[in-house]
Amino acid sequence: MDLWFFEKKATAEGFKKVAGIDEAGRGPLAGPVVSAAVILPKNFLVNDVVDSKKLTAKTRARLYEEIYTHAVSVGVGIVDSVEIDRINILQASLLAMSMATQNLRPQPECLLIDGTFSISSHLPQKPIPKGDALSVSIAAASIVAKVTRDRLMEEYHAYYPQFGFSQHKGYPTRAHKEAIRKFGYCPIHRRTFRGVKEYI
Repeated sequence: MDLWFFEKKATAEGFKKVAGIDEAGRGPLAGPVVSAAVILPKNFLVNDVVDSKKLTAKTRARLYEEIYTHAVSVGVGIVDSVEIDRINILQASLLAMSMATQNLRPQPECLLIDGTFSISSHLPQKPIPKGDALSVSIAAASIVAKVTRDRLMEEYHAYYPQFGFSQHKGYPTRAHKEAIRKFGYCPIHRRTFRGVKEYI
């Protein structure tokens, strides 16, 4: 499989700066949803860049540094739990993707987006289902988004250690759900999510 297929296709259509976009954190009960947008150079030679879910935390951390070192541009967008509850997780994810795109310098000419939805942008864009496994740019974005979000959740752990955010990063593990039953919810919990709203 050629992970550069979609980037090459966009280049053949005349686009020189192609950004891959992905998000992390749609499923957790707590914390923000984080999106990243990445423009890779044509000579990007890091071989291990694949869907972040297939990588160990150690490998993701190494690749995160390499992506930031070699990328033409990296943008990040973060939408917190309050906004997620206000507009719903899908809209929050799309908003975070749009924010990540706006934070790219230089700006891209074309967007490759993980999933089936377009985002709010005037730029030409192509949603790609399972794009994090099919496009190297989207895979790079998935790594940046995942590492950024995990590090945020580790910081939240210092404020709310009783929930164990450093371990499960807010996902609905058995330990997390038991902690919610025992301690209730905290300010970064998503109050409209099943598993949290029952305790409000």
